[in-house]
Formats: sequence, C-alpha cells, structure tokens
Amino acid sequence: MRLQKQIVVFLLLCSSSILAQNKQLLYDFMAVPQALMLNPGARANYQWYSGVPMLSGISAYAGTSGISVNDIFANDGVDITTKVRERAVFGMDFRDEISETIQVEFLNVGFRSKNRPDDFYSFGMYLEEDMITYWPQDLAILGFEGNANYIGNRFNLDHLKVRGEVVNVFHFGLNRKLSNTLRVGVRGKLYSGIFDISSTNNSGYFVTNPGQNNLLANTLDADMTLRTSGIDGLVEEDQGVSQTIIKRALFGGDLGLGLDIGFTYRLNNKTLVTGSLLDIGFIRHTKDVKNYTLKGSATNEGISIILPEALADPNRDFWQDLVDEIEGLVPFEDNRDSYINFRPTKLNASIRYNFGKPLTSEEDCECTSNGGGLKGRLPEYSNSVGGQLYMINRPRGPQAALTAFYMHKFGNFLALKTTYTVDKFSFTNIGLGMSMQAGPVELYAMADNLLGYRNVYASQYASFQFGLNIISWGRN
Repeated sequence: MRLQKQIVVFLLLCSSSILAQNKQLLYDFMAVPQALMLNPGARANYQWYSGVPMLSGISAYAGTSGISVNDIFANDGVDITTKVRERAVFGMDFRDEISETIQVEFLNVGFRSKNRPDDFYSFGMYLEEDMITYWPQDLAILGFEGNANYIGNRFNLDHLKVRGEVVNVFHFGLNRKLSNTLRVGVRGKLYSGIFDISSTNNSGYFVTNPGQNNLLANTLDADMTLRTSGIDGLVEEDQGVSQTIIKRALFGGDLGLGLDIGFTYRLNNKTLVTGSLLDIGFIRHTKDVKNYTLKGSATNEGISIILPEALADPNRDFWQDLVDEIEGLVPFEDNRDSYINFRPTKLNASIRYNFGKPLTSEEDCECTSNGGGLKGRLPEYSNSVGGQLYMINRPRGPQAALTAFYMHKFGNFLALKTTYTVDKFSFTNIGLGMSMQAGPVELYAMADNLLGYRNVYASQYASFQFGLNIISWGRN
C-alpha cells in the first residue's frame, strides 16, 4: 500500500508543473516583433528587426487545472494521506491536465523588401518542449486503494493519455499588405524532432468479479500503445548526449513540415479583426523508434492447485505458470515501426477597438504603397480594448480560453497591455505586459495571473515571457 501511495504522490507532484500554450498578452501586441509568431498576418510596421540570440524570446507557463501544491503540503493540521485521497485521487478527474510548454528563441530576424515595400519577411529558429498528460483517474484510484472495495467496478485504461516532444523549428514567413484594410501572412516551418513520446489511443479495462473456482476473478482487457522516438538513444548514450541533441536539432532528427496562416482586417479606422492558425503540420518519426504494445484479454482466478495431480511434480512453479498464461493471452511486445504525429494546431481570433488620442509616430504608421508613393494613411490611437479567443487541439479535444484586454501607448517609448482571461485553469487570471524602447533597443516583459503571486504555492497558474530586440521602425 505504501508503494501505491508513493506512485500517486509522484503523479501529483508532476501535476504541479502544468503549463499552457496561450500567449494572450503577446498576441497582437505589435510593439513586440515576436507577435508575428502568433499571427503572420499581423501589422508589421518595422523596417527591420533582430532579436538578441537566446534573449529575444523566452517563455514558460505553469499551472494546474485540478489542484495546487498548497492543497497537499499546506501546514493545516490535516494528514497528508487524507489530503492526497480527498483532493487528488477523488478530487481530480480524467479531464484534468498535467502538461508543460517551454520555448526558447535562438534566432529571429525580419526585414522589409526594398523592391516591394508592402512585403515583410521574417525567419528564425526556436526550440520548443511540449508535454501533456491527463490525470489517470481510475488508475490512480486503483493504485491508491486497490481493488478489494471495488468488486464489479471497471477501471478504464483510456484514462491514461500522455504526449511529449522536444522539437527544433526553422521558419520563414511572408507578411503582405494587400490593401489599406487587409494584411495577410503565411509562415512555413521545418521541424527537426529531438525526442517524442506518445500514448493517446488506449482502450480497455481492469475489473474484479466473484470467481467460479476461487473467491475472485480478475479480468484485463487491454489495447494500449506507447510510441517513442529518440529516447532510447539518449538514455543509453554513455557520453556525447549534448552532441546528439545538437545533431538532431540541426536536421538530424525526425523531420516534418508545418504552416502558419493569419490576417488583419480593418473594419474601419478604429476597429480591427485578426485571426491565425498555427502549426498546421506533422512530424514523421523514423529514427531511434521503439514502440510498446499491450493487447489482448485474460481472466484469472489466481493460482489453481489441483490435488493429487500437483503432487506428481513437487518442483513445479505454479506462479510462473500463471504469469506465462497471462502473458500468452495479453502479450507485452515492442516494435520499431515508424509513425506520424500531427502537431497541436492552435487558433487565435480577436476584435479590437482603438480610441483616444491619435498617434502620429513612425511606429504607428499604417500606409499603403502605390507606385512608390504613400497614400491613405490611417491613424493609430493611444488606447485599445477588445477580446480574443484562443483554442488548441489536445488529445481529449479542443481546449479554449477567452480574454478581454486593454492596451495603452505612452508615445514612442512605452506600451502596456493588461488582460483578463477565463479558461479551465483559472477564472481570476489577470496579466500585464510591457514594452519599453530606448532608441533601437526594445525590451519586453509579461506575466500572467498576477493575483496568484500573493501565494505562489496556492496558485493554479503562472507564466512569464521576456525578450530583447533591436528594431528599426519604418513606413511602408
């Protein structure tokens, strides 16, 4: 029983580092060039920009949809076993997520075309880690409590869903102003996978019923698959792990293709509508692949010893006979078959209303080129309000978030954005983003769920983003 409880506590500790992918503070915050990565069709009013390598785009997100560290480890006089049982094992269900996403930008450069000033190009490279698992509700109950008090109750194996990957992404994007009201963009991506783990299509059950030849009969009906790529080589590597990772990151890993698309449309001088679809793509895993399967059905009532026949062979291993019988009916096997994983596609959409004092800086120029000249300049404003919808495709279906935001610009040197977001992790998520510019140098920092910083251990969500860029603002 102690080992069972240790396993459940380990799963719980993992859940305290859940991470999400929503970047509502950065989306359409065009004082920051990295906003182009969330919408390749966003308003790119730069002449050129360059992120400072390793410092231009770093982001991490943490939270939990079912429980916080404080719920388990708070000094509240309640026994920790009781808290684990009530708040984790029976307090969470199979829809609660345990996941993380971390992104580090190595290169991000953008420049305006001299021959076609309405075109803006960008390219770069970034490393992304994305992992998600769902709380295995039935398996956690079985592991913590055992099956003695659950006769006839089916423990579903499809509660086990996990997916994780580390991938290096090379990208090249084109942003084009088609008219004074419409701008579109596209970004191609080449994925170079470092490692991958996936087990998302499991089915079956474990159940204990009254037996016929014994007190109890246990039935296992399983169809489970765990697919991995790149893990065996890293685990077995005695030396040179870093060289292996670098090699895989630079086109030596599992390769795939992806696409981002987006647009910005002006309904009028003060109202904009935006939208984007990100990571429409896949990775084909062919290198260092090892998959594991558990498929079949078996019912056993324990070890059966029939007398006097059993006395004929006193050295017979009845336990091994039972194990061999079950393995024959529900074989655990492995293979090296290649497989394809589709990327978690993300959708962003927003509507924005500008108001207040018009701005007339280079940063806010929104012009149309026609035969080399400028015309139809539209004003930008110091204040903006709006709403944003975010969705991501996950193993248990789409996950959504709704955000209301307010932005304010203090001339050419400071821009602020504040957000209020509602999703499955929190109903009190207030965030703040800031972009400061001193000459060509731009520094930005953003943080989510500010109310949670009063007690980080009790918070169910936290995030941050920061970066350093060199920007040349220019009219197009």
